[in-house]
Amino acid sequence: DRPHIGHAYTTILADVLARYYRLMDVPSFFLTGTDEHGQKVSQAAEKAGITPQEQADNTVVRFRDAWKKFEITNDDFIRTTEARHKIAVQKILQTLFDKDEIYKADYDGWYCVTCERFFTEKDLVNGKCPEPACGRDVDKIRESNYFFRMGKYQDWLVKYIEDNPGFIQPDFRRNETLGFLRKKLNDLCISRPKSRMSWGIELPFDSEFVTYVWFDALLNYVTGIGYLSDDDKFRKWWPASCQLIGKDILTTHTVYWPTMLKAMNLPLPETVFAHGWWLSGREKMSKTLGNVVNPMEYADRYGVDAFRYFLMAEMSLGQDADFTEDIFFRRYNAD
Repeated sequence: DRPHIGHAYTTILADVLARYYRLMDVPSFFLTGTDEHGQKVSQAAEKAGITPQEQADNTVVRFRDAWKKFEITNDDFIRTTEARHKIAVQKILQTLFDKDEIYKADYDGWYCVTCERFFTEKDLVNGKCPEPACGRDVDKIRESNYFFRMGKYQDWLVKYIEDNPGFIQPDFRRNETLGFLRKKLNDLCISRPKSRMSWGIELPFDSEFVTYVWFDALLNYVTGIGYLSDDDKFRKWWPASCQLIGKDILTTHTVYWPTMLKAMNLPLPETVFAHGWWLSGREKMSKTLGNVVNPMEYADRYGVDAFRYFLMAEMSLGQDADFTEDIFFRRYNAD
C-alpha cells in the first residue's frame, strides 16, 4: 500500500545514522528498498484487476517519492523483483539444495496470509494467528513443500546470541528471541506451489514451486551489496553494522535470517535493532480503526525538517511512542 509512519520512521532513522557516520568520515552504505513478492501482493493485484508486477510497479513509486520528499540519502534502492536479486536468490537456493540444507516433505498446518507464515496447531491463540500484531484468521493447508533445515541450527543460534549480546538490540528484544528459542525450532517451509500462488521467484530445482517471500526478501541485504555478482563490493560492506527493523518482524530477522546466513557460511550482521511502534492515543495504528498517520501530510503542512525532527525526538529508541496532532504541536512549538 502507501508508506505509513512506521516505514517513514525506520527509513529516516537509518538516514540519520548514515548522515552521522558520513560526517565522521566513516565509509557508509545505506540500503533500503521494497519486498515485492508473496500472497498479499498477489491478492492486491487480483483485487485491482492487474498483474502482480504492475501492482509492485505502481506501489514502488509511492515509496521512492516518499524517500525523495523526506530527503533520504540511501546509496541504493533494491526491488526484490529485479534480475540482480532474483538471479542471486536462485543461485543461493541451488547451493543450499545441493548441500542438503533444503529437502521436500508434506506439510499439514495453518497459514496466515497477512504474516505470510505457517503455524502449528499449538502455536495458534484461540484458533487465530499468534502474532501480537496480527491475530487474524488462518487457513488450513495440506501440501508438499520444500523445507530449509533451520531446526538443526537452534543450539548454535542460542549460543551465538548469548555470546554476542550486541547482536539483538535492545536487550529485551534479545530476551524475546531467546524465549522463542526455548521451544523446539522447526524447519522452515521455503516454497509455495505455483498451483496455489505463482507470484514469486521460481525454485531453480523445481519449476512447479516459487520461493517463500520471507526467504527471498531477507536475502536482499546481501544481494543489494553484490553477493554473487560483485565480490569486491560485497567484501567491503558485509557484514552489516546495523539492520533496522520494526519489532513485529523480530523473529524473521533474529531466527530465520541468522540460520540462513549460517547455512550460507556468511557472517551475521553486527546488530539487528528492533524499534517500537507508533501508537495513536496509546492504540496501535490500523486502517480498521482509521487512526493511521499519513507522514506525507505532516511533511507537507509543517515541513520535512520538522517532521523528521519530531520522529527522532519523540520516540525513545526501542520503545513505543504516541503520535497525535496535539503531541506533534506541543513539541513543534516548544522545541
